[in-house]
Amino acid sequence: MEFKHYSVLLNETIEQLNIRPDGIYVDGTLGGAGHASEVAKRLSDKGRLIGIDQDADAIAAAEKRLSVFGERITIIRSNYANMKEELHAIGIGHVDGIVLDLGVSSFQLDVPSRGFTYSDGDAPLDMRMDDRQTLTARDIVNDYSEMDLYRIIRDYGEDKFAKNIAKHIVNERAKQPIETAGQLSQIIRESIPMKVQKTGGHPAKRTFQAIRIELNRELEVLKDSLDDMIDLLNPGGRLCIITFHSLEDRIVKTNFKRNENPCTCPPDFPVCVCGNVPKGTVITRKPILPGEKELEENSRSKSAKLRVFEREA
Repeated sequence: MEFKHYSVLLNETIEQLNIRPDGIYVDGTLGGAGHASEVAKRLSDKGRLIGIDQDADAIAAAEKRLSVFGERITIIRSNYANMKEELHAIGIGHVDGIVLDLGVSSFQLDVPSRGFTYSDGDAPLDMRMDDRQTLTARDIVNDYSEMDLYRIIRDYGEDKFAKNIAKHIVNERAKQPIETAGQLSQIIRESIPMKVQKTGGHPAKRTFQAIRIELNRELEVLKDSLDDMIDLLNPGGRLCIITFHSLEDRIVKTNFKRNENPCTCPPDFPVCVCGNVPKGTVITRKPILPGEKELEENSRSKSAKLRVFEREA
């Protein structure tokens, strides 16, 4: 199956990057190379684009799509958490712009064997973004304690029925291992009142999101990487991040705000004595959202938010 990913907020992101033809840019979540190819089109022969992704299918698709740009492109299979080390390894200390699109790709959602979706009953519980990793969603569902399942469904799925879902999972796996998306979805359905299911979208959506986030350490990776990415930017360089749920967005918003105003002195101090210096400016006071046309073309874009930070010149 062809690797497909609709690049959300594509034009808005490219516009916000303020691309310089001879600049160096990084796409830390390369995917199907939608954002990357638009960046590459705007680069001269002196410009450079580094694409990073941990998904082997994404790497293969991106290599094919970006091959027309020749030596302008460098593709690295890694997690964007390792961006600083990966760039230093190829002799790059600073860059002019970084893009992160934190959404799950259409390919990952639409290929049953990847196990990201609750809509295919026979799909295995996998959900790995990097198949070199040994832990899978199946391991979390069958091996985590009831308390840990409750914690991740509550915190990462923000599901008010988390306690009941965790309890049902533990009860059912005691009878037989939970192997497929269909089995897990049915258990979740039985954990949530029917009247809620009629209005709240697919009942398994939040739990599947929670397991995926836990498995791939998505929030930890984001939280631990933001300061490094801001430090990698040249003066005037921009970091553009597209998030798809409130947990990611909150992390990005809080980090950007802290890097713009890092002072920890009490408000009544006449002068700053903490020594923390601002690293730049938050360009997006409010996040940029998809327009009506994009929402019509791609329903998966409806929760997308773009936030932008510019390194101090």
